[in-house]
Amino acid sequence: MTPSLIISAVVAYIILTDDNVAAAFYFVLKLGKAYIKRQMWWLTNNPNNPVVKYIMYRRSLKLSKELITEINKNKET
Repeated sequence: MTPSLIISAVVAYIILTDDNVAAAFYFVLKLGKAYIKRQMWWLTNNPNNPVVKYIMYRRSLKLSKELITEINKNKET
């Protein structure tokens, strides 16, 4: 048997026999998932990221063009 299978079996046995360990294991998994989600959010929204900078630039440029056309339309009326 491989060592990882033995370790998994021991952990599964401990989780099944003790409710406190099962709850702790569950919360550690939730904590890990939250950490990964936080890192993904930071990578996709960090302004130091060049891709995010470009997306923000394009969005701002589009918004400014829309505002200019709206202002010019309101000046004519």
